[in-house]
Amino acid sequence: MNETVLGVLGGSGVYDIDGLEDARWVTVETPWGDPSDRLLEGGIDGQRIVFLPRHGRGHPVSPTGVNARANIDALKRRGVTDVISVAAVGSLRETLAPGAFVLCDQYVDRTTGRARSFFGDGCVAHVSLAHPTCGRLAARVEAAGAAAGVAMARGGTYVCIEGPQFSSLAESRLYRSWGMDVIGMTAMPEARLAREAELCYVTVAMVTDYDCWHEEHGAVTVDRVLEVLQANADNARGLVRALAPRVADRPHPCGKGCDRALDLAIVTAPDRRDPALLAKLDAVAGRVLS
Repeated sequence: MNETVLGVLGGSGVYDIDGLEDARWVTVETPWGDPSDRLLEGGIDGQRIVFLPRHGRGHPVSPTGVNARANIDALKRRGVTDVISVAAVGSLRETLAPGAFVLCDQYVDRTTGRARSFFGDGCVAHVSLAHPTCGRLAARVEAAGAAAGVAMARGGTYVCIEGPQFSSLAESRLYRSWGMDVIGMTAMPEARLAREAELCYVTVAMVTDYDCWHEEHGAVTVDRVLEVLQANADNARGLVRALAPRVADRPHPCGKGCDRALDLAIVTAPDRRDPALLAKLDAVAGRVLS
């Protein structure tokens, strides 16, 4: 059994994790640029945790400005094996009211301006995204939610838009007609990159509003979202505390194959690989490139 290290990507309203033992902020350099902030490292009941606020403390980073490659690479460099990604979202379902938590297991990517892969010319790789989250980790998160008193829906599709504007009414209705469950601005390409980095990953989507489709709730406004964010953030911290003792017995390798995603993914012949790109991939793909 190898050491399990729990990584937490904090979304809007979640800028730190309280109750960490021996907590310290650590600067991590990556070949993909700077992550959103320094990383907060510590432990809960002996379980090592690495926390990164996706938008930076104080929320200076926009959804488009989030350097997801640097964030995922930084977590990998700190030994993270399992990632829960906390994200504020709008609901596209009547049954998912503000305050609800959803364990998303599918994504539709509508972003347009973001780097979507660690790989490219000089080292081409194709990972499977048929099942982009880790069902084993999701089950642990679901159990932790029950223990922490956090109501949680298991399964759902997250449509990720570029932002930073909220949807038009026509867009909101379109996504509902597609069968989407929640809408946000940050899960992609983050989930893609977590799979390329061979990390077990799951999105914990925190519903703040009904987007703009719900006639009785009106358009989304920042002040209304912020009201729900605070309660959601407190629940997210409680969820992390309850999850910590439940991830220590992680099987190696992961039964879902997350930590072997690159086994058959790289198609570029060894003698045709770009040394400069390989150097950047040391943390993400070092297991298969070394």
